[in-house]
Amino acid sequence: MKKTALYDKHVSLGAKIVPFAGFEMPVQYSGVTEEHFAVREKAGLFDVSHMGQFFIEGPGSKDLLQFVTTNNVDTLENGKAQYSCLPNENGGIVDDLIVYKMEDDKYFVVVNASNIDKDWNHISKYNTFGAKMTNASDDMSLLAVQGPKATEILQKLTDVALSEIPYYNFTVGSVAGVNDVIISNTGYTGSGGFEIYFKNENAEQLWDEIMKAGEAEGIVPCGLASRDTLRLEKGFCLYGNDIDDTTSPIEAGLGWITKFDKDFVSKEVFAKQKEEGVTRKLVAFELTDKGVPRHDYPVVDAEGNVIGKVTSGTQSPMKKVGLGLAYVDKPHFKLGSEIFIQVRNKNIPAKVVKAPFV
Repeated sequence: MKKTALYDKHVSLGAKIVPFAGFEMPVQYSGVTEEHFAVREKAGLFDVSHMGQFFIEGPGSKDLLQFVTTNNVDTLENGKAQYSCLPNENGGIVDDLIVYKMEDDKYFVVVNASNIDKDWNHISKYNTFGAKMTNASDDMSLLAVQGPKATEILQKLTDVALSEIPYYNFTVGSVAGVNDVIISNTGYTGSGGFEIYFKNENAEQLWDEIMKAGEAEGIVPCGLASRDTLRLEKGFCLYGNDIDDTTSPIEAGLGWITKFDKDFVSKEVFAKQKEEGVTRKLVAFELTDKGVPRHDYPVVDAEGNVIGKVTSGTQSPMKKVGLGLAYVDKPHFKLGSEIFIQVRNKNIPAKVVKAPFV
């Protein structure tokens, strides 16, 4: 099992450590609910250094990324980031990712921890464009400062005007005396904040400085469990649950990152799905009775016929109801449809709703 540069820090803080995507990661510190509310109301600090980071540069870098991702890299300006996905040859998803345009002919790509090798091999396979690829995953750390107080806390440590960085934009600057930090207005919680990328040797220093700077605002260290409940309340997909090698971006509601004004892997498959419609879709649902939906629970209709399955589910800390995401067959994926989630052999009624939940 790999460890992030902050592993010892998490242990010393009493974090519960679990194996995740080949890493020993903190799943929680004070408790999921406490951490969840800290991020929604104040601020939380996440170590997400297990994520993968690639640099793709040189004259062929844009053409390579344009062909292997669904979104249109042409629309990126320097200092902008883009949510996208890597389609496979069968109309599924290799991974979802963020593409950062550092400068002309230089891109920074952030991928999921469990898919680092898979993504690297997939992109490399299509690199007939002569782009220079560097896998920096083992050398870089990533901290996410999330929540309504995140900007205020981080601003104490940098001269960069954080409030002037729009959502999905970034800059490179100094934080707490550490230079060359990528400061990105992105995150996976839906509560605002920044993600910062830097060299491993600066991890403890930056963690300590951010925690100290956020003391008055009530910042808390957060683990993977609250990260999951936070992203789910916002309806964000999790690779391996809601999207995978067998799901298409059109089925997953990611048509907005699938641009047909360029050529890319599986373009024809997705264009056909967009035109003709799909037979199943990823929907957001809320239980209308008591129960907690979980990954892989069957979804049934009023007659008890299986019409899908839950991909992510939880008891929402904010709404105090069971909610989740599920693939559901046509026509049951229409907004307002009544579906039933099988929770321990009981069919609990639920309603298809519009995400985000909060």
